[in-house]
Amino acid sequence: METVVSGMRPTGNLHLGNYFGAARNFVRMQDEFNCFFFIADYHSLTTHPKPEALHNSVKQVLAEYIACGVDPEKTTLYIQSDVPEIPELYLLFNMLAYKGELERSTTYKDKVSKQPDNINAGLLTYPVLMAVDIVIHKATKVPVGKDQEQHLEMTRNFAKRFNHIYGQDYFPEPTAFNYTDELVKIPGLDGSGKMGKSEGEGNAVFLIDEPDVIRKKVMKAVTDSGPTEMHQEKPEAIRNLFTLMESVSAPETIERFDQDYNNCTIRYGDLKKQLAEDMINFTTPIRDKIKTIAADESYLRKVVNMGAEKARESASKTLKDVREIIGLKSF
Repeated sequence: METVVSGMRPTGNLHLGNYFGAARNFVRMQDEFNCFFFIADYHSLTTHPKPEALHNSVKQVLAEYIACGVDPEKTTLYIQSDVPEIPELYLLFNMLAYKGELERSTTYKDKVSKQPDNINAGLLTYPVLMAVDIVIHKATKVPVGKDQEQHLEMTRNFAKRFNHIYGQDYFPEPTAFNYTDELVKIPGLDGSGKMGKSEGEGNAVFLIDEPDVIRKKVMKAVTDSGPTEMHQEKPEAIRNLFTLMESVSAPETIERFDQDYNNCTIRYGDLKKQLAEDMINFTTPIRDKIKTIAADESYLRKVVNMGAEKARESASKTLKDVREIIGLKSF
């Protein structure tokens, strides 16, 4: 069975886009592959989060992914910092990375422009740590979006460089992987683009949002003055509302509002109210489950301890092999 590795940044709550994207991906993959899913708390340190905020974010993300269907019994679900083999292999892989290629990373350039007062070494070597997250379990597949393809290419380069320098065909070269043709792409409420935290709180409906919050967000969604011709093409903002409705509403509801649009009788206020209620009905059982899991400290402790044990079993074997290959042997 092929091995898949994927990380989750503890940077905030999951929204509907995450649910229909990464979370659904993970749930399907856990039945088809040997999966290692981790919360990347080391990665988040490049922005110097407050300690209490970091811990709470790790806990929340863990609870949310479990509530979405990620099964700790089927996968290896762990926290990055619980596996000490990762930073040691990160140190060793830094010897394989060159300053020039790291500086060419688009993510590094982006971070430098966004946080000019915090250009730390972790930002520069971010691709190395990401590579280690993958190769430490000798993964062959990595679910990544377009924005991470360069990092995956760098991972392949580091793996090939290690194999070449030490004359070993040890690390596989992982490939990008996603069920992109079958996933729903969830747009934001701002009329354009995808749903995401970086676009602002009002752009996204989070799984943890209370009903009143969802209603307020949806009612503020961007619309236009309405159609003026029968069967005219929907502008992007209106198409987005219908796409959101397709993810949470009944087919007959969508058909009714589509007919109203084509007949020029649609009332956007009614559409938004219906969409909000359908979103509430969809997210309420998930939100309740998130709250229950997050409140169960003993269960979460059991999950992370089990995950750390399984992750370390895999990581320690890789690190032992690497140390021997490069000549770091005990007398």
